[in-house]
Amino acid sequence: MTTPRTAFFAAPVLTGAYGVIRILDGLDGSRGPGFAWSLGHLCFLGALVLFVQGFAAMRAMAGGGKLSAVGLWTGVAGAVALAGQFAIDLVVGFMSADRGAMEELFTRVQDIPGMLPVIYEFGPLLFFVGQLILVSQLAARRVLKPWAPVLVLVNAVLPLVGKDLIPVGAVLLLVAFAPLCRTRETVEADSKVLVA
Repeated sequence: MTTPRTAFFAAPVLTGAYGVIRILDGLDGSRGPGFAWSLGHLCFLGALVLFVQGFAAMRAMAGGGKLSAVGLWTGVAGAVALAGQFAIDLVVGFMSADRGAMEELFTRVQDIPGMLPVIYEFGPLLFFVGQLILVSQLAARRVLKPWAPVLVLVNAVLPLVGKDLIPVGAVLLLVAFAPLCRTRETVEADSKVLVA
């Protein structure tokens, strides 16, 4: 099993891998379906699993109070929404012969009542809100640098500016999380999370 210390490194790396694969997949003018589409989405789904593990460790490092619980469960809810979105993308990719067929299937899925706000619009935002709450708490406790929440916030905004900036955001997360890969607090959180 991956430890939280490893998760703080691997989650941004997998996110960056998704972003790079996405860029390469679009060089011919269209994205998916195909191997690159599936590989990129699997990378991001793996990153989400590791982020959730990291969120649990952050909550332990933040002292396990009410605000950290809000951060954890808000982040987990957002991760579930994002996982749903990326799972849909994978299934649509497998079921489609070309980009046109994908667009048709996406339209049918997104026409399902509640799908857009829960899976595509509001739901995923919870992931970034929860992450920012937890990182801010760790910065306040001086486990993370005071500018770590700023990097996390910029990472959340970059895809709204342009999805090709996802790898840049992943690098920012690596910088923000770097202290968590080696601190005593993370070692202690490892044991708390692994026995929970």
